Amino acid sequence: MTCRGHPARPFAFRGCQTGSMPVLDPNPQNGQRKMLIVFGSFFAIFIVIAVIATLASP
Repeated sequence: MTCRGHPARPFAFRGCQTGSMPVLDPNPQNGQRKMLIVFGSFFAIFIVIAVIATLASP
C-alpha cells in the first residue's frame, strides 16, 4: 500500500490506495441469524415505542 502525504501519517485518508479489499465478509458465519436478531430488535423497539405512545396519549 502506498500513501502520499505527511511522513508522520503514512496511512492518511487523502491519497491512500487500499487496493480491492472487500468491505463486507463474503461468507459470514450465521449471517441469517444475525440479520434476524437485528431486524427483530428493530421491530421490538418499534413495538415498545408504539405501546408507550398509546399509553401516553390522552
